[in-house]
Amino acid sequence: MTNTTLNTGQPQYRCPLCKESLLMTDKTYRCVNNHCFDQAKQGYVNLLPVQFKHSKTPGDNKDMVNARRAFLDKGFYQPLVNAMTTLYQQYAPVSAVVFDAGCGEGFYTHQHKSDTNQVYGVDISKETVKIAAKKYHECFFSVATLSDLPFHDEQFSWITSVYAPILEQEFSRILKNQGYLLTVTPGAEHLLALKSLIYQNAKEHDETKQVIKDMTLLKEEHLTYEMNFNDTNDVLNLLAMTPFAFKASKEVIEQLTQLNTFTCQADFILRLYQK
Repeated sequence: MTNTTLNTGQPQYRCPLCKESLLMTDKTYRCVNNHCFDQAKQGYVNLLPVQFKHSKTPGDNKDMVNARRAFLDKGFYQPLVNAMTTLYQQYAPVSAVVFDAGCGEGFYTHQHKSDTNQVYGVDISKETVKIAAKKYHECFFSVATLSDLPFHDEQFSWITSVYAPILEQEFSRILKNQGYLLTVTPGAEHLLALKSLIYQNAKEHDETKQVIKDMTLLKEEHLTYEMNFNDTNDVLNLLAMTPFAFKASKEVIEQLTQLNTFTCQADFILRLYQK
């Protein structure tokens, strides 16, 4: 599949520098003020100007990306995918324009693609976007910051945010009136068994924290299940894709490597909001 065969027209971006519309000609996005952004060979576009970066290579590094991709491809989070797509099918309009905030390597992004909609994914990490665009040609991917998204006001009817920063003001700006925002955040016991190996007093996640103030909460679902591992590589990949990987000692890594089996809880909270 290619971007031109399974989408309803050219992707709609706005210039991150002057906020005017970007039009693509000969694989270059250009605005009326002649700001230009080339489409990479993998199919994505980098809309994160160097002056907007806070570091040389912001976002997840290549090792974290590869670990997450290997873990997700094993299907351990498939129940989460099923819950997300069920809500999408129940609530989203047929020809929805979908945005995945903090899309990573596109695992959740492409699950929302149909023959009648447009699906966009944005991440600040070029490494992740490169992988996403190379694998999922039917979606539009770009490198950008969530705090200043390269989209026009009220462009989307469905936004997903899975473990990404939730910036209500910016999300609300690009969301149509009556549009939906689906957030996925960790439940109290998410990966608690793994955290307990790393921290002496591993704390449960705070489920009460909600950052959405001005949208209507339509639905809240709690999804929890056990993940049983028989391959230490899967456990190490799970660790590598979490923020507390940086706290894991060599002893903990060695302990995980020696395990024949390991059981860990997946615990998610899905909240569906409407603007």
